[in-house]
Amino acid sequence: MRGGERCLEVFCELFPDADIFTLLHGPGSVSATIERHRIRTSFVQRLPAAATRYRHYLPLFPLAIERFAFEGYDLVLSSSHCVAKGARPSPGALHVCYCFSPMRYVWDLYDDYFGPRAGPLVRALMPPVAAGLRRWDRLSSRRVHHFVAISRHVADRIARYYGRRADVIYPPVDVQRFRLADESEDFYLVVSALAPYKRLDLAIDAANRLGRRLVVVGTGPEAHRLRRAAGRTVEFLGWRTDAEIADLYARCLAVLFPGVEDFGIVPLEAMAAGRPVIAYGGGGALETIVPLDGTDEPPTGLFFHAQTADALVAAIRRFEANAHRFLPKALRARAEVFDRPSFKERMKHYLAGRIAEHRRC
Repeated sequence: MRGGERCLEVFCELFPDADIFTLLHGPGSVSATIERHRIRTSFVQRLPAAATRYRHYLPLFPLAIERFAFEGYDLVLSSSHCVAKGARPSPGALHVCYCFSPMRYVWDLYDDYFGPRAGPLVRALMPPVAAGLRRWDRLSSRRVHHFVAISRHVADRIARYYGRRADVIYPPVDVQRFRLADESEDFYLVVSALAPYKRLDLAIDAANRLGRRLVVVGTGPEAHRLRRAAGRTVEFLGWRTDAEIADLYARCLAVLFPGVEDFGIVPLEAMAAGRPVIAYGGGGALETIVPLDGTDEPPTGLFFHAQTADALVAAIRRFEANAHRFLPKALRARAEVFDRPSFKERMKHYLAGRIAEHRRC
């Protein structure tokens, strides 16, 4: 499961009798904890090829979420990176949105999804569609009583696009899934969707230049282009199970994280396995990684501050000169700050406070 589903699993534990409303659902795609709940899907589920080509129906998503009826519910907890926060709660009900991101496709990542890499028809059709989605996204944010962002980075974007304040509760990493290894092997690791904004081209270029082994885990639309750019030291493993990924984390030298993420669970998974992270200094990584210098805390990674292959090459060399300073137990201790029980307790306390406050109004 991805990070959103892992958060949903915690919400299901907090509210064991809750119903789940989602645009689409593939039975067996989530944990038994989630599947145990009554799951209601939208009309998008019944559209042709929706299971694999659901992104083509993006313009219909606002209509789909608005057609759900929430009569009889006192609390709507939306888990949103696209349209879930546009749910229409009943009068008097409380709506709390746990926000992974404002609708990134039509805001800051528009060019990555619908820019030069998209086909000519998509590029021609999307500007008016995106303008309508941006309008809806901004207006529907008024249906939320309280926003909870996954990072300060996302809270800033909620303020920019919606004009709303957001509290911050970081999502969880399941520390117990990962083990510490006695020794590392001679490869760097990337765990990521192969998408343009992830900037995996930088990791591949750096590995090519340095002649370092790089293992890439993940699938996505950039796979063909990245494979063509890769040299002989770069290996693509495609999709892997959670257990296989945990094993790779434990054995690698370090994890490369060259993109800008809203939060970024991968650095914390690496730390849980006792491995440092070489990351671009932007987005949520700045909130989770303890840098090599400038702090009294044990370091858990280092940053490069220009999103270029040259900067990443320099960062890898700097890491190799300072590898002895990264202590596996200290790395794991940092990950434990973000562990699942802590997230569950923070959400429970936060929601209890908002519910009590709402009832007093």
